Amino acid sequence: MKVCIVGASGKLGQYMVRQALDRGHEVVGVCREQSVSKLDAFAGRITIVAGATNDRAVIEKAVAGCDGVLTVLVPWGVHHYASGTAQAVLDHAPPGARLVFSCGWHISRDGQDAYSRRFRWSVAAFGWLARLLRVADIDDQVEACRRVFASDTRWTVVRGSDLEEGESQGLPVWSRHVGDPVLASNRTRRVDFALFMVEALENDELIHEAPAIVGCQTPSALAQAAR
Repeated sequence: MKVCIVGASGKLGQYMVRQALDRGHEVVGVCREQSVSKLDAFAGRITIVAGATNDRAVIEKAVAGCDGVLTVLVPWGVHHYASGTAQAVLDHAPPGARLVFSCGWHISRDGQDAYSRRFRWSVAAFGWLARLLRVADIDDQVEACRRVFASDTRWTVVRGSDLEEGESQGLPVWSRHVGDPVLASNRTRRVDFALFMVEALENDELIHEAPAIVGCQTPSALAQAAR
């Protein structure tokens, strides 16, 4: 499978690159010019297309001929970076390609997620401060996912919990809605978030799903598995 990874130089992106290569996929990575050196560990093993991920020409070049596209939807800045990235991928990915996008639990597909008061407050506070400082726009990430949900492509939106570093614990478990007891631990290893993204490329059961994930070895996941 030929796979494009949009946002390949970030922590999550690098994990996805490594796992895609381990599965024998041909990898094309997209990252900003100033971040290309972060991918030196993969020199000679991947193709790099340098440029902003919301640059339509960059995305069009990168996704050409790809069977799957893994996109890290980052809400950086206040110039529609996330929605521009998502729209470029939706418009230029080959027909029938598997499109897998990453975001956080705060994204809700159907409004049926049950968020705690603390969670809602923290998202609102971060969103307000980030926009005030002009470093990020959570609302634009919401808009990006709205466009994905409305598209007729073969998409999956993977909604990550709080992340931590560490050795892989295995494929995360998931639920359609935040508030499910299995997700209560709100913790996933970043390497396993990447694992779920890469595995989703070949899991057609996840097409048109927005799974909220949590680490498979967290207390809440283990408690549910024991029932």
